[in-house]
Amino acid sequence: MTGEGFRTEYDMLGAVDVPADAYHGAHTARAVANFPLTGETLADRPHLVRALAVVKSAAARANAEVGALDPALADAITDACAELRQGALHEQFVVDLIQGGAGTSTNMNANEVIANRALERLGHPRAAYDVLHPLDHVNLGQSTNDVYPTAVKLALDAHIGELLASLAQLGEAFAAKAAEFADVLKMGRTQLQDAVPMTLGQEFGAFAATLAEDRDRLAEARVLLHELNLGGTAIGTGLNARPGYRERAVEHLRLLTGIPTLVSAPDLVEATQDVGVFVQLSGVLKRIAVKLSKICNDLRLLSSGPQAGFGEIALPARQAGSSIMPGKVNPVIPEAVNQIAFEVIGYDVTVTLAAEGGQLQLNAFEPVIYRALSAGLDHLTAGIGVLTEHCVRGITADRDRLAATVAASTGLVTALSPALGHETACALALEAHHTGRPALDLIRERALLTEAELTALTTPAALTGLPAL
Repeated sequence: MTGEGFRTEYDMLGAVDVPADAYHGAHTARAVANFPLTGETLADRPHLVRALAVVKSAAARANAEVGALDPALADAITDACAELRQGALHEQFVVDLIQGGAGTSTNMNANEVIANRALERLGHPRAAYDVLHPLDHVNLGQSTNDVYPTAVKLALDAHIGELLASLAQLGEAFAAKAAEFADVLKMGRTQLQDAVPMTLGQEFGAFAATLAEDRDRLAEARVLLHELNLGGTAIGTGLNARPGYRERAVEHLRLLTGIPTLVSAPDLVEATQDVGVFVQLSGVLKRIAVKLSKICNDLRLLSSGPQAGFGEIALPARQAGSSIMPGKVNPVIPEAVNQIAFEVIGYDVTVTLAAEGGQLQLNAFEPVIYRALSAGLDHLTAGIGVLTEHCVRGITADRDRLAATVAASTGLVTALSPALGHETACALALEAHHTGRPALDLIRERALLTEAELTALTTPAALTGLPAL
């Protein structure tokens, strides 16, 4: 002991003071001192802590099966890992998310916490490493370079599951609004100018459809995460791993996670240096963010005003919109989601640069890649949940205003141009625009079409391509 409340541990650089009640050890203590960077620690990413525990548990079981690890030690390690998976000792994961060393400090933090908890379960004090050692036993047959990326992939898989569920709920909310507004005619717009009629239901149905596409792309990217380099150790050659360890470790991962598609990469050297899957996932998240932000822009525009703007829909009022303008209500929920989207787009730049910056047999920048991806997944999931609950489900339509806009718009003439001829239709549209008179009134005055023809051509079904009700 070096003083009350501390114990002395040693690493290759010498003695290190560690809080006496800590489950982490010397390597973690040095990392905490070296990387006071973001204020976000591993404990802030419970998915990653649980994933590390799964990897260490699978490794211990595999090592016991190939005769590399005493079964009693393996049992103590797997029991400690089970506690971590249930949420215990997460506060002991104190290393900053961004760190030098390609995730080595993360792996060391996990090794030490698991070793000390396993020692307790065996009836020994913490730091009795002559009995069970963080590196000789917990990290047996492993390297940070296969443990960390494997844990990151498993953690991201869990994040993705949550985002997929959130996207599904938002898609269902838009689909419900599409059904509610199925009979509400409005003007569609291109380049912010009147185009042709559609229904508000079609507009909201398109939102639901685009989110369904994003769910499909995200599910595809998720499967790519299931190719692992565990067992490749330092650079993919499998140095210091017993024959049969890799296959057994991956099989145990499948059993522990319930993910049947986890497989060992066919070329472990390539898999250890390649971070293309993270670039792919980041691109999908950027795609979701961009499209989600566009939807939020549309909601803000359609609800603008309400008197002096579009005013076609009303978003639920969530809070006072101004400290000076009485009665003002802002579209704060879509605005917040817009900002999350901007952030995710920025994260994609981070992931791209970090992926490009790798050299030779390892990419040293996976910690910032994970931080960017996990933050983007978390924030998108939260933002989509808020958008669903506090905005989309409460949207209402101003049916009278929409109907009046359709009746007055020169865009209605497009639907009549096949019957009138393009030149006549164009002249009518220009006259209606300049005089402010509805084009239908001009057509009736000049008897260009009969009332029956006008009725047939301007039904909701004829205008929107939807089946007649």
